[in-house]
Amino acid sequence: MAIQQLSVLIPNRHGTLANLTDIFYREKIDIRAISVYDTTEYGILRTVVDDPERAVEVLKRNGIVAMLSDIMAVNPEDRRGSLNEIFGILAEAGVNVDYVYSFVVEKGGAQYFVIKVEEISRAESLLSEKGIEVIKKL
Repeated sequence: MAIQQLSVLIPNRHGTLANLTDIFYREKIDIRAISVYDTTEYGILRTVVDDPERAVEVLKRNGIVAMLSDIMAVNPEDRRGSLNEIFGILAEAGVNVDYVYSFVVEKGGAQYFVIKVEEISRAESLLSEKGIEVIKKL
């Protein structure tokens, strides 16, 4: 089963991100990973939380539209070239990478990479077969 990610289109205004994270805080929803990409007027927030379906409901009650999508996460070895290996495996198999972001699990711990691809099951199998750790739950 793939990990689910929330995507939210947020206005690029002072306090918007604080408002959204405050909603999660009040509702006891834990943010595991977060990434925000900006444009002049809007930002695209992508986040992995501990209860994605409940997060969508909570945001909806607060007038914020969020979409769920499946992503995969990997824990590459901490060595030069490990990401090159991952992206090379996917490229060789014809799997397109839509976007990537990373986060650290705990201080001094593993650095996970979220990878958005169309064929998640296939990509997970390809990487697992090559000994790359695919994360099933965050």
